[in-house]
Amino acid sequence: MALSVPEGYRPLQKQSLPDYLSSHPHLAKQLGGGATDWHTQEVSDGNVNQVFLVHGPAGSVCVKQSLPYVRLVGESWPLTLERIHFEHQALLEHGRHVPGRVPQVLHHDARQYVLVLECLTPHIILRKGMTAGVCYPRLAGHLADYLARSLFFSSDLALTAAEKRRRVATFSANSAMCQIMEDMVFTEPYQLHPRNRWTSPQLDGLAAEVREDVDLKLAASRLKHQYLTRAEALIHGDLHTGSIMVTQEDTRVIDQEFAFYGPMGFDVGALMANLLINYFSQEGHTTDAAPRAPYQAWVLETLEDMWSGFHDGFLALWEAHGRGDAYPSALFTSPADRRALTEERRRWLQGLLSESLAFAGAKMLRRIFGLAHNLDLESIAAPDRRAGCERACVELGRALLLTPGRYRAITDVTTVARDLAEHLRPKRRG
Repeated sequence: MALSVPEGYRPLQKQSLPDYLSSHPHLAKQLGGGATDWHTQEVSDGNVNQVFLVHGPAGSVCVKQSLPYVRLVGESWPLTLERIHFEHQALLEHGRHVPGRVPQVLHHDARQYVLVLECLTPHIILRKGMTAGVCYPRLAGHLADYLARSLFFSSDLALTAAEKRRRVATFSANSAMCQIMEDMVFTEPYQLHPRNRWTSPQLDGLAAEVREDVDLKLAASRLKHQYLTRAEALIHGDLHTGSIMVTQEDTRVIDQEFAFYGPMGFDVGALMANLLINYFSQEGHTTDAAPRAPYQAWVLETLEDMWSGFHDGFLALWEAHGRGDAYPSALFTSPADRRALTEERRRWLQGLLSESLAFAGAKMLRRIFGLAHNLDLESIAAPDRRAGCERACVELGRALLLTPGRYRAITDVTTVARDLAEHLRPKRRG
């Protein structure tokens, strides 16, 4: 796809941003003072878009604009600008379902492909905090609530079929962003591809094993089929610790440009994968002076609490608000019917756990062998030490992708993770 921009589109620059904001009175009022009083900084940490923070005497804003290419790669990878519109729609919908867990939209410019959002301060990116070993006591509960409410209220369990189809249609054109996930999560890590990279030469043999493992490639392809065909709920689409901002008291989910109606397990599994990656990465950051074992315990407790909170919260929402066209309440009127429906709901959530774990496995593998890697691991300076942590990620990721049904509870996963981390420790100390 060649670079293509509509007439009148101009990428914002640090120097031109004050003039742009001044042309919108409600944004100028949000900042206070005049353009000469505002301080602008670029904070484009993500892979796709450019982002600025602008601070004024009265307040601050976050300005996000689509570029006609993937920012991480450059103009050699063209990308449609419309992703900012889907992010806008997802913020509005998830904001209705989970108020206070996404940033407030202050302005949407459809012609310049710009979103202006509330500036989250003193929040930091969760991945940076977790790489530094910072605990967030309310994180598990906040993430569980976000997942349960955003997924349930956009699903057939809460919506009529007509309303659900209307919403699916709104996001169905976000195909360019979906294509990125289809390629980078389910396809490229299992083949030789110019975008792939890994810790070399330490993981050369392991990368070759993944490419030659037909069972693994089949499992990834089954998941890709689910991603392509199962429009279960409005998912964030790229929900990892780099798309969450936190303080000790607050949690906000950002960067919804990959949003579409897809399988619930993709969002749940993505968060599981990133918590597990961080858990294993702590072996590369620990020192005798600052051991990370207590922090690792907190990470796994967060994973367990997030799933259990999501499970119980989703179940409670289904019981209280299950008025969608799936599982119609008119069919379950007697006490025996309702007991059977309660058991069905629990079986359904057990199935969602298995699906989420499979997606988690695929997400872990793509972060080791694909294009986009995690700060958690990348910030480990010693290649041998980093590769040891990555091998543990790959071992668990493969198991989750190939045999997710063997883990009947989230504690089964965390038990295996602890065993794998224990095997890392003698190598680190030796």
